Order: sequence, then C-alpha cells, then structure tokens
Amino acid sequence: MISSLRGRLFIGLTATIVLTGAIGAIFTYAWAFDEAIEIQDSALIQIASLAQSGSLSVNPPVREIEENAQVQLIELGRTAGVAPDQRQLFELKDGLHVASLEGHEVRVLVGTRSDGSRYAAAQPASVRDDTAEDMAARALLPIIALIPCLLIVTGLVITRSLRPLTQMAGNLDARRADDLHPLPAIDAPTELYSFIASINGLLTRIRLLLDQQRRFIADAAHELRTPITALSLQAENLDAVELPEGARGRVAALRQGMQRTRHLLDQLLALARYEAKPIASEMPQVSLDQTAKEVAADLLSQAADRGIDLGFEIVEPVVVRGEPTILAILIRNLLDNAVRHTPHGGRIDVGVFREDDWAVLQIEDSGPGIPAADLERIFEPFYRGSRPQGEGAGLGLSIVKRIADSLRGEVSLENMTGHDRSGVRAVVRLPLSRALDQPSIIEQPTPSPDPCFRSAS
Repeated sequence: MISSLRGRLFIGLTATIVLTGAIGAIFTYAWAFDEAIEIQDSALIQIASLAQSGSLSVNPPVREIEENAQVQLIELGRTAGVAPDQRQLFELKDGLHVASLEGHEVRVLVGTRSDGSRYAAAQPASVRDDTAEDMAARALLPIIALIPCLLIVTGLVITRSLRPLTQMAGNLDARRADDLHPLPAIDAPTELYSFIASINGLLTRIRLLLDQQRRFIADAAHELRTPITALSLQAENLDAVELPEGARGRVAALRQGMQRTRHLLDQLLALARYEAKPIASEMPQVSLDQTAKEVAADLLSQAADRGIDLGFEIVEPVVVRGEPTILAILIRNLLDNAVRHTPHGGRIDVGVFREDDWAVLQIEDSGPGIPAADLERIFEPFYRGSRPQGEGAGLGLSIVKRIADSLRGEVSLENMTGHDRSGVRAVVRLPLSRALDQPSIIEQPTPSPDPCFRSAS
C-alpha cells in the first residue's frame, strides 16, 4: 500500500485521467467514424447530382470519378437489359443502398433522370471503412497527446501544492533540538492551519515540560549543595580527631563520595544555567582567547599540585558570540577533564587560534587516551567510559557538546598517536563573530604576558 500522500494523489488522478481519456476516446472514435461515413455519403450525393444535371457524362458506361476513393459513376440505361453485375443496381429504388458489385460490397446511390435513364454512383464499402477508420484515428490524436501532458501537469501541480508541507518538514529537520519556537503560519495553505496549530501546541507543551525539568534540576541541585557542603565540613573536621586506621579509610571514602556529589551538583547547576541562556545569534561578543586564559589561570594551581605542565602553545585574538559564563564552562570542563586524566609529571598544551572562518580552541594532554570503543559515546550524558577514573560524573563532555552545538560550533575528541606524544586532542570550533573588524591573516602568534603562555618548542 502506498503511504506517500503525493503518490496517492498522483495515482488517483492518473487513474481518473486515463479512465476519462479512454471513455472519451471511445465516444470520439465512434462519433468521428460516423461523421466520416456521412461525409462520404455526401460525396456520393454530390457526384450523383452532377450526373443528374448532365454535368458529368458517363462515357464509357462505367467511369472512375475519384481514383483514391474508388468512386465509380455507372450508366444503367433505360431498361433492365443491362449487364448481369449491374442488374441488381437497376432494380434498386432511387437513393442510397448497400449492394454487391463484382463480388464486393458497395455503397451505392441510384438515381433516374428526366428522360428515364438511370445511373449509379458506387464506392466499395471496404474503402469507405478504411477512410472512416483513418479519420477517426486522426481525431483521437489530440486526446492521446493530451493525456501525458495532463499527467505531467498533474505531477507539477501536486509537487507545487505539497511544497509548503515539504518546506515545513525541512525547517523542522534543520532546527536544533532545543529550538521549540512555534511554526509560522504565514504563507501556509489554509488546509495546514489546523496541523500547524496542533504542532505549535505540542511544542508549547514540550517547552513547558522542559522548563519545569530545568527548574527542578536547578532547584534540586541548589538545595542539595547546602547539606553536602555541611557534611564535607564535618568530614574535614574529623581530620583533627584521633581515629583508628580503618575508620580513617572510611572517612576518606566518605569525603571522596561527597566531593564527587558536589562536583555532580556543580555540573547540574551549570547545565541548568546553560539551558536557560538565549540562542547564539542573540548572545554578546566574547574574546575566546581571554576567556581561555582566565580559566587556565584558575586551574594552574590544581595542575601544579599534580605536577602537570599547563600552558598555551599559541594564542591569537579571536572573538565569538556567546555568554562568557557559558564559554568558561566549556573551557573549564575540557581543561578539568585533561587535568584529571593526565598523569603526574604530564603536560597539557592549550591553543586558541583562527582557522578560516572558525575560532579554534585546542587542548592536548599526555594522558592514556580514550579507548576506541568509547569515542562514539563519550559525549553521552553520565557516560564515564569503560575505565572511569577520578570523581567525574560523566556530564562534563556532554555539557561541552551541547554548548558547542548551541553556538553553532562543533567539538571533537581524538587520540594522538606518534613517536613523541600520546594522549587526547580536544578541538572546539566556533564561528567567528563578523561584527568586529578582525584581521583576515595573522602571520605570527603574539606572545601573551600571561604566565601560562609558553613558546612553541
């Protein structure tokens, strides 16, 4: 069964056109055939009238009047003493008849002159039928040519009529997952108004549901931070208390669990704040390089505690559209992820530069890398990989992905394989802001006075 509306309309209209054309062709053929017979009868009547008035002489007694139509004018005389094959013609009354002449069926018009002599205009029936069939077939040519033309026009009309529906589907497919603005009804066919209204109603209900979900996440995370912070302080106070060795291990495990919970709450709050922000085109302009420097400076002490060399390889001035807080969350999550997975004495290289029409943030670490099986799912919420480490909740990279998508950018992770370096390379590409006059070509990166900038080595 055909499920396409376009296919159903085309097949239904095609069947209607073909059936109507076939019925019309049958009636047209019959009408044209009868008309052709009547025309040939009229020709016999005209020839007979000329013979009646003496305008046509019958000498010899049988004269070919029209070679192609094979019309003969036959002189029958005044008595019945005519040739045997003409006897039956002499015996016919004046008028049109169907008779037999020389073994062939003919259409004949018999007439009598004022002097009593008789004549006949005859034409073979087979010739008449062939001529009538040919004329009837010619009458069908316009109908035969019209049917495919109508099918083409029908297809074009159906395609054009359904184009608003196709465009609407394309616009919906091109939307971001979090774009729940109502569909515009301007220029849409009136038949689609109820359909558009139903979709807009559904989008409104989904938006309200998502807003409730965001508020719940934000409120729950905010309310949970207070007791978690209090518990953390109480656990830290236990450091001054003399405890058995086994109890100290359990307290350390408790502190680690609360630290992980606090980190999860921070990520949930960051996610709730991000989802409440406007879309990229409505965001202000932000210096990506400056934001990256500020975030890296905040993490310098954490990296130093782990013996990690954190610094910039290249810094170029680039401006993008986005909320400073959102961009800081994106960069912090990537750097925090690199710090947590880089072993003691490792290295993290950060680069901010321009590539064609993109602002690029690149972070390379010297960690163990990501298993190939985890790369496809690494951006899924709460997915920590096949070998989770540290206190991460599996939300950091998911938030990075969603922020990059909302800013019409892209993010990718890949394992670096080489003789001198291994680890993970995270690359974020964001569209450059066109509102500011940025240099089209930067020949050399300008060293930054920031202490975390290092010369390329």
